[in-house]
Amino acid sequence: MVGGCSSLSYSSSSTFIATTTLSSSLKLNPQSFIFHLNLRKPAPLRCASSLMMESPKPILDFEKFDDGFVQKLVYDALVWSSLHGLVVGDKTHQRSGTVPGVGMMHAPIALLPTPFPESYWNQACEVAPVFNELVDRISLDGKFIQDSLSRTKKADVFTSRLLEIHSKMLERNKREDIRLGLHRSDYMLDEETKSLLQIEMNTISCSFPGFGRLVTELHQSLLRSHGDHLGLDSERVPRNGSTFQFADAMAKAWLEYNNPRAVVMVVVQPDERNMYDQHWLSSNTHNIVTIRKSLAEVETEGRVHEDGTLTVGGQAVSVVYYRSGYTPRDYPSESEWNARLLIEQSSAVKCPSIAYHLAGTKKIQQELAKPGVLERFMDNKDDVAKLRKCFAGLWSLDDSEIIKKAIEKPELFVMKPQREGGGNNIYGDDVRENLLRLQREGEEENAAYILMQRIFPKVSNVFLLRDGVYHKDQAISELGVYGAYLRNKERVIINEQSGYLMRTKVSSSDEGGVAAGYAVLDSIYLN
Repeated sequence: MVGGCSSLSYSSSSTFIATTTLSSSLKLNPQSFIFHLNLRKPAPLRCASSLMMESPKPILDFEKFDDGFVQKLVYDALVWSSLHGLVVGDKTHQRSGTVPGVGMMHAPIALLPTPFPESYWNQACEVAPVFNELVDRISLDGKFIQDSLSRTKKADVFTSRLLEIHSKMLERNKREDIRLGLHRSDYMLDEETKSLLQIEMNTISCSFPGFGRLVTELHQSLLRSHGDHLGLDSERVPRNGSTFQFADAMAKAWLEYNNPRAVVMVVVQPDERNMYDQHWLSSNTHNIVTIRKSLAEVETEGRVHEDGTLTVGGQAVSVVYYRSGYTPRDYPSESEWNARLLIEQSSAVKCPSIAYHLAGTKKIQQELAKPGVLERFMDNKDDVAKLRKCFAGLWSLDDSEIIKKAIEKPELFVMKPQREGGGNNIYGDDVRENLLRLQREGEEENAAYILMQRIFPKVSNVFLLRDGVYHKDQAISELGVYGAYLRNKERVIINEQSGYLMRTKVSSSDEGGVAAGYAVLDSIYLN
């Protein structure tokens, strides 16, 4: 799961593979906000009728557009982004991650949407509610979570600490009657197999539900204005309700908690330049007071009362929405771990609970790919088939046959640790070197990693826009489909697909290129 950062794991049709990080967990000086409550039902994602499986058709011919026309598009895109809040903090400005409105710049974006076949889009839409249900059922099986991660916790301290909290909740028979999941399942189109394959299922701090909608609306606006010249139809860019659907889910969770004086608390990182993506959710959470706190502040100001109520700074908290807490960097001291445990011990609705968080780990993903495991949680054979159809190859490092193949042909595999946020995966010759190192040093550390089939996506022509300057290049993309799930005991209140996010980066860059900022937000153009 990409926590507040999103990672792209893939290879272009040459031999390139990279992980890109788009930071997205934000922090503002703690304060309260009032939001407009309007429990509207946004327009659903438009899942088009099924078409024959095919590769994306290119929509950009660089030779077709002169620089003057592209510069006009750039100008219009920058104006639209500035007027509509598609902005991030400028890292060169010291206070841009703590004070809103200071040091803003447009978010990195693709100037035009990326082509995507309708048939694969349909598949990703249709399976979203099934993944939501799967996460919920896994969260209720404490033994499966503990057993699946039992070896991992010996090799990975971060996973071990999360499991400790989970174990304490099991010992107390702590039940989460109201369960809220705001998920994102990430996919890539594999040219080798002509399949839509899942990269990962994110269950904590899913980034860009605010900006996913905005970049979609930006592209629709540009196509309405310039579609005739471009030869593109704005109606082929699917509507995107990610902001409103996630916000509505949080508001309905607040209603289920049934304390009109309680607040929604967003758990944030101390210095967050992507705060505006988060504020888009907060500003649509409907007449509900929302506060922003770091884990350290929760530890200092928080208390769980005898009836289970969590108060922070004297305010009762109904819903805790994490936009941090997904990486070891978010726990620099015991204070942060104490805060996570405190929240888990309370009756507040957690998004996610510790069980939902662990259900999204790489090792659980790999366990689910084993024969017969999905059937432990899903009774419907059609649902099992839908899930299995989009599984990439996943293996543990105790599979000697796969290890041998990965050492012989490391370019066909990705080695993944139990980490979120991008920049952690191992590729190419480094896969071989790390596997040989683990063989020399012993097998205990093996449990800290999984192996995944390497995905070879289609390359597209794109205009990438960053710092007000466009670059034309070939790029590869990853589609993330959001899902919202809300349940109160046996009553399922929400289970739906909730918008999408496309992320694109140049196909020829490595992790250094990502650090230079060539990963951008994007939308899709159905073909």
